[in-house]
Amino acid sequence: MKWYHYVACFCAGLFLTNTVPHFVHGVSGDFFPSPFAHPPGKGLSSPTINVLWALANLVIGYILLRVGKLSQTNKWSLLAFFAGVVCLSIQLSIVFVDKMH
Repeated sequence: MKWYHYVACFCAGLFLTNTVPHFVHGVSGDFFPSPFAHPPGKGLSSPTINVLWALANLVIGYILLRVGKLSQTNKWSLLAFFAGVVCLSIQLSIVFVDKMH
């Protein structure tokens, strides 16, 4: 595999992780920060916007998984993918800690 396949796997982990909070809040009917809020990432977006943002992240993440050629037999691609998941999970837990305050 080429180096950019690993970058694609890492980015797939980022996008697929970002799918989760937006989708859960959106389908639960909760307002939640998104890049489309005012100010971006701090204001609250409607549940519908969050569902649409989640679905966009899901599609992009899926495409990146295909581009990255993620495979159980290639442990490095799995490591890159899960590194993306870990990085964004920790970052989101810090960014959204004050969402409801």
